[in-house]
Amino acid sequence: MSEARMSLPVARGFGETTRRDKWWVTPLVVFLGLSAFIVYSTWAAFQGKHYTHGPYLSPFYSPELWGESPHAWFGPRPSWWPGWLIFSPALLILWMPGGLRVTCYYYRGAYYKAFWADPPSCAVGEPRKSYWGENKWPLLIQNIHRYFLYIAIVFIFLLAHDAWKAMWFTDPVTRSTSFGIGLGTLVLTVNVALLGGFTFGCHAFRHLIGGKLDQLSTAKIRKPLYDCSSCLNRSHMAWAWISLFWVAFSDVYVRLCSMGIWKDWRII
Repeated sequence: MSEARMSLPVARGFGETTRRDKWWVTPLVVFLGLSAFIVYSTWAAFQGKHYTHGPYLSPFYSPELWGESPHAWFGPRPSWWPGWLIFSPALLILWMPGGLRVTCYYYRGAYYKAFWADPPSCAVGEPRKSYWGENKWPLLIQNIHRYFLYIAIVFIFLLAHDAWKAMWFTDPVTRSTSFGIGLGTLVLTVNVALLGGFTFGCHAFRHLIGGKLDQLSTAKIRKPLYDCSSCLNRSHMAWAWISLFWVAFSDVYVRLCSMGIWKDWRII
């Protein structure tokens, strides 16, 4: 009887692999894409200006709890805010929807590879020999993903309200308000749709709908909702990237219109 020989896997050094494909392209693109978004969103959040234009409000600043624009819920900067500390309405709220993306299952796998090389790609050596996992600090905090989901769902409705308000324009002379649609209205509406596709296709949302049911097929309401969420989940990576790009573009559009660089095109 012939004996089959099996070799044990060999520990690889950082970047070592027998793969011949361009495995480094994906982590590189992810690194550049996420880095660009982080740099721009951080810069935009600290500006504290040029985030509104007429009925438009940048999603980076929504909801505007305190601020100088007519969109502010509670008026100008609060008196309790330290005078030496930079104030921007975005700094009060941006961490909440941002928390959903940081703890998202897809984004974890993406930035673990791209930023931490853990590992850089499948069957590619990583710079550490031990496996930390997500059962120790600081990665243990990833378990709060589901709670950020609850907050993000509220933000979807807030942004949908912003898109509705973006359909009502005030005449600068008569001060009367009338229905209309501008290019910015479409930009903000598409932003809600894309963020909704990302949020409601989240793994945690699927679990929220039907994860605790023993027999999902008998749930007349939750079963079709679960199927719809599963359909969105199949393209979760695409929703994650397109919505990330579009939310940044929405801020760019409102900002450049506010600065007078772009002119909003009124369709109706």
